[in-house]
Amino acid sequence: MVTGSQLSVQKVINPGGSQSQSNGEVDAVTTQRRPHPAPAPLPGARPGRDPDRAIKRGPRRLSAEAVAATQRDRLFDGLVREVATKGYDNARVTDICHAAGVTRPAFYALFSGKEDAFLAAYRHGVAVLSQLMEDAYREAGPAWSDAARAALRTLLEVLASVPAFARMALVEVDAAGPDARRERDALLGSFRRFFADAGPGPTADVDRDALVSTVVGGIHATVRNRVAQGRATELPLLLPVLTYAATAPFLGTDGAARATRLARPADGPGTTAPCAPTGEAAPLP
Repeated sequence: MVTGSQLSVQKVINPGGSQSQSNGEVDAVTTQRRPHPAPAPLPGARPGRDPDRAIKRGPRRLSAEAVAATQRDRLFDGLVREVATKGYDNARVTDICHAAGVTRPAFYALFSGKEDAFLAAYRHGVAVLSQLMEDAYREAGPAWSDAARAALRTLLEVLASVPAFARMALVEVDAAGPDARRERDALLGSFRRFFADAGPGPTADVDRDALVSTVVGGIHATVRNRVAQGRATELPLLLPVLTYAATAPFLGTDGAARATRLARPADGPGTTAPCAPTGEAAPLP
């Protein structure tokens, strides 16, 4: 996980965004894209019974470790889709195993129960999402407003591409027990690192830590509400308002207005979750 101090190395407070940059060499250095290893699939992006991941019998058998890893991934997909469709309380281990094409004994060889499996899928999914956001933040250039907007855009587009994971991670996490809620709170706390370069805030009388927590909490509540309404695929439409909400406390209304705009071709291609169907969101089953 990249820390806030690491993320802040190349960012500068720039109310005008990239338009006010004058040093072409700085742009070339700070926006150079480094190759990334292929990110792991987001849980729920693929059907659990994906034929490409079927464990085939025959002389060339997979190792026990490879079989367990494949079953684990399929169970993540099955769990996310079952929980998103039926709710955490109504999703049974039997249903999850059926959706994944994995036996109950295999499930219990990997997890102690449904809550344990939920936590594992949640942790894996938010790690994938967080890494994608960090990559977008680091590669957006030196202006903090551009970087914050890039991270927000990635968050919204990835969640929109896999509505089942969005519902599991933002809505059903509340029903999954105190450990899951602590994981959720830790995730929200980790998003504070994206504000390390945002400046001190409007005045010395404003508690900066409380301000950042308020902004993060407001963004989370807005995104969660849209997902709870069954409108996860519409999340990218929130980019302008969330960008404004995130930047206005630190850049002022004029700076936030410049940072707020719809996605343009120059921004580069959109981001979808690894293994999500290209060009369309992975639907709820």
